[in-house]
Formats: sequence, structure tokens, C-alpha cells
Amino acid sequence: MLAGLGALAALPMASPVRRVMAAEAVPKTSLTSDQALDLMKKGNDEFVAGAPQHALLGRERRLELAHGQAPFCILVGCSDSRVPPELLFNRGLGEIFIVRNAGNTVDTAAMGSVEYGVGVLGCPLVIVLGHESCGAVAAAIDVVQKNASFPGVIGEMVQPIIPAALAARDEKGGMTLNAAVHENARRVAKRLKTQSVVVQQAVAQGRLRVVAAYYRLADGDVEWFEEI
Repeated sequence: MLAGLGALAALPMASPVRRVMAAEAVPKTSLTSDQALDLMKKGNDEFVAGAPQHALLGRERRLELAHGQAPFCILVGCSDSRVPPELLFNRGLGEIFIVRNAGNTVDTAAMGSVEYGVGVLGCPLVIVLGHESCGAVAAAIDVVQKNASFPGVIGEMVQPIIPAALAARDEKGGMTLNAAVHENARRVAKRLKTQSVVVQQAVAQGRLRVVAAYYRLADGDVEWFEEI
């Protein structure tokens, strides 16, 4: 991965999205964006139904991946222990390039990770996954409604979510956690499409889709939003 990042850094500033060679000497996925999204939807359906786990996890798969990776989806998700992406979508080793932090936000490190997945690894799909009862979003609501404060740098981590909480207010000025989580996922997906030149170019060329989604804890189902 470091070699791939080095290649990105070496690109002239006038052409920040020039195609570069991935550090891994393996072919990129041949899946289209639609095919990748269909696989993720199918995997979640299997998870909800309690279907047997058939993901690629064995010794042969590990040996194959020792030569490099070719994931077909980048998932920006929350660090919440109840929301493990590979399990929710019934996927195996080397299939999802995951960026996780509390509140599924996108800072510099997360943006760079997404751009690496798109520009170097050739992923055709980005999913921004919010989830029910998200503690980070709830903390942002507490800041807005109760002027809450938190120890350490937790408050700084919550700051990027506050605009989503404010945007989720209803006509009477109230806000629900679910509405704020939905808004946060949509805003993060929109930010990826509007603030990353790498993502913008891939979308314009038809090589990439960016979608937002919402995971329900109790039934395990993923709700897919309209494309951002």
C-alpha cells in the first residue's frame, strides 16, 4: 500500500487523478458498479435470512490474497461493534476495502483511504453506511440540544456530524436520532462526490457509484437511499 501511495504522491499537481499502477500485481475487479452493488444487496439479504456463510475465508483464499488485493467495494462505516461490514454483507477476505470510525465521517485520512481504493485499487462502488442507534450521532445531537461536552478529543470527533444533526431538525426544531443518522450518511456521500477530484472523475467516467445506506440493528436489514 505504501508503494501505491508513493506513486500517487509522485503525480504532477496538474494531473492529480492520472491512472497509476497499484502496488499489488493483481488484476483489478472486473465488476461494474451495478454488479458490485447487487452483490452487496444480495449478501445483506442472505445475512438477514440467516443463510449459511459462504464467504471466501479459507486457506486458499489467504494464499491468493498474499499476492495482492482487488476489492470491489469501499465501505465507509462506523466503528460500532454491532456493525461489522463483512458479516452484514456476507462477504469474505479481500472483497471490501473498509474505512471505519465513530460516526462514519470522512476526515483527511478517510478521504485519502477512499481515494486509494478508487484511484489505485479500482473499486467501482463506495457505500457510506450509517446505522441505527449511532452513539456518535447521538453525541452530536446532545451538543446541539444540551450543549454537551465530552472528554479528550471526542468532542472534536463529533464536530463534523453536527451539521447533519442541524439539518435533520423538523419544522418545530426537534430532531430524531434516525433522521440525523440518515442525514449524516447522505452528507458524507455527497462530500465524497463533491470534494474529491479522484472520486469525481471516476463517477464522471461511469466507473464509480457512491451510495448511502442505513443499517437496522434488530432485523439486520440495510436500507438503501436514493443515489447521492
